[in-house]
Amino acid sequence: MRYDDLDMDHTAVSSRSPYASYDAPHAHFKGVQLIADPIHGYIPFTVPLSLPMEGAYEAAESDLIDSPWMQRLRAIAQLQSARWVFPAAEHSRFQHSLGTMHIAGRFAQHLYPTLCDTEPECPSLPYIESVLRISGLLHDIGHGPLCHFFDDHYLSRFAISHEMIGHRIISQLLSDVIRRIRRSPSGEFAPDETLEPRYVAYLMQKKLSDDPGMPRWLRLLKPVLAGIYTADNLDYVLRDAYMCGVAVGPVDLDRLLHYSLITEHGLTLHTAGIGALTMFLTARHYLYTHVYCHRTTRAIDLHLQELFPDTMNYMFPWNPLERLDDYLWLTDWSLLETVRRWTSLAHAGKRHLGAGWDAILKRRLKWKMAYDATAALRQIETLTGKAPAAGHVMCLIHEALPVADKDLEFKLDVTSRKPRHHLPTAEHAWPLATYDPSTGDIQARPLAVRFEHIPKPVTQYRIYTTGHAGIQSLARTCEAVLAQHLP
Repeated sequence: MRYDDLDMDHTAVSSRSPYASYDAPHAHFKGVQLIADPIHGYIPFTVPLSLPMEGAYEAAESDLIDSPWMQRLRAIAQLQSARWVFPAAEHSRFQHSLGTMHIAGRFAQHLYPTLCDTEPECPSLPYIESVLRISGLLHDIGHGPLCHFFDDHYLSRFAISHEMIGHRIISQLLSDVIRRIRRSPSGEFAPDETLEPRYVAYLMQKKLSDDPGMPRWLRLLKPVLAGIYTADNLDYVLRDAYMCGVAVGPVDLDRLLHYSLITEHGLTLHTAGIGALTMFLTARHYLYTHVYCHRTTRAIDLHLQELFPDTMNYMFPWNPLERLDDYLWLTDWSLLETVRRWTSLAHAGKRHLGAGWDAILKRRLKWKMAYDATAALRQIETLTGKAPAAGHVMCLIHEALPVADKDLEFKLDVTSRKPRHHLPTAEHAWPLATYDPSTGDIQARPLAVRFEHIPKPVTQYRIYTTGHAGIQSLARTCEAVLAQHLP
């Protein structure tokens, strides 16, 4: 990433500024700079004005971008284990967060007219733009090393998630900066508008249920960061595919944005945008199949599961919410540089873990795939989103193995992929309404027919073993068990 400084004095942002003392042609360049990005071209961001506002210096997006918490994301890989499978995928959560901020701002610009039509009591466009952009920028601020793996295999012991940590960071550590922001790239807020950290924390939490205490305009915008197509997943599909060198087919971001609007049902898609949504969900499905759930990526994760709990007990045996000062320094970089040194230590436990980490980093993986099967979940109406318990299926396979192969060491890895995202059974839970111009109807109910061409949800079952002996017997047994007990 590089910063392209268009004007280093940063004296104002627009001709509407009460501090403007320059000719109008210069106003366009004041208070806004650009970041060069391989996906979006150039990403604009605000920088502080040089003059104080109301007795205190104005903050800007650059203050958040340059904060220790955002800069920490440079040291956290976007693709956790998959970057050891795709050599070019060395991009970070920092880059992705900037891209998410940019797309969220584009949503704001496009949705604002229909938002105001639906909810007249909404703030100014620059304010709406800023709320969405900063929510996008900070949506991953709470991630730990190895990202979602860290949630599943460490944070779960405290019953928390990276989003809960992000909420705390935004509410307590970045709140002062957020409140002092007065501008978005499109202009200044209205005089009585102050950016609320709680609005940002609400929008960035995908799993947070609807909060009736939040303003209606804010609740209408929630799907921009927590819906079926979002600023978040639109950026990571484009970025991850590009950085991995994987061809996923077209993702028509411009068309999706163009045909999006806000109605009484929230985020609504014009029927002319259904094709673009179909392409996007298909591309996302392809990435899950060929990158995020790649057979070697999953083999690495199986190996990591054996090392990670004990590693964290040595490195960070605390609830991050209670030790945020220490959590600031816990990243992929600090983790890997620490465990690299453990191979030569006298401490037996650390030396054993160090040998395991060394094997992963040198790609001498313990687990090798012996069998792979994909089971389609046949009826969308009965979809629960939960795969059959791996432990139960493992027991069935072990019982069915021939006596001579009972001692085989193997693991079953189960992954579920839902290209249709949250296609619920209940009408009230539908996360995306559609607008049909031919009838004027807006439908907020499941529309399975419209999505019949999108790949159906599937569950993938892979058997991994530590050696080649007995692979054929294991594969045959696994196939027979899956055929008997799964859809």
